[in-house]
Amino acid sequence: MLLLGLDTATPAVTVALHDGDQPLAQLVTVDAHRHAELLAPAVAKVVADAGVTQRDLTGIVAGVGPGPFTGLRVGLVTARVLGAALGIPVYGLCSLDVIAADVAAGGDAGPGGDFLVATDARRRELYWARYDSSGRRTTGPEVSVPAAIPVAGLPAAGEGPMLYPELLPDGLGPAFPAAATLCRIAVAALAAGDPGKLLLPPEPLYLRRPDVREPGAPKRVTR
Repeated sequence: MLLLGLDTATPAVTVALHDGDQPLAQLVTVDAHRHAELLAPAVAKVVADAGVTQRDLTGIVAGVGPGPFTGLRVGLVTARVLGAALGIPVYGLCSLDVIAADVAAGGDAGPGGDFLVATDARRRELYWARYDSSGRRTTGPEVSVPAAIPVAGLPAAGEGPMLYPELLPDGLGPAFPAAATLCRIAVAALAAGDPGKLLLPPEPLYLRRPDVREPGAPKRVTR
């Protein structure tokens, strides 16, 4: 197995290569405005650093968000086009689940403790979901204004605590999804037959309609 993982659902452009046992290479660049410019060179560098070529890839897994329209679309279009060109499968994973998996792996939520993952949805809103201490999602994902999130004193990972420390004062790491973790989750799910239905179609999870819409019919003007 040689699995390429990538996520552009947050300001971080993160790419990794995994051989089924361990990550071979990973690159993370945080820049909210240059996803399209950064992703292709990042993929090329990770592949080169691992000493392989793109034709050696056996699968691709991409974060499907939720995330802002433009950045999220860059990653998913790249994954689908590359998968089609190489004739290999492309899988999706919820980007919030990837952050939660790192929280659970580090034991940061504490024994028996639930936690939140909250990322920037712009428009003064957050994408969020609730997880148990094992990293299993129990609520969401949803998009809400920060004041409407049922925080209940829970710690939170993702960008949320940095953006709204008054609402989410107990911040956990990481702030962004890691592509190496994305690959690790996908490898385990594929090996087990995906009993938890974690693997998704590589389609964007927006949670709200994009701003760009098809124009309607022209209005009739009478004199």
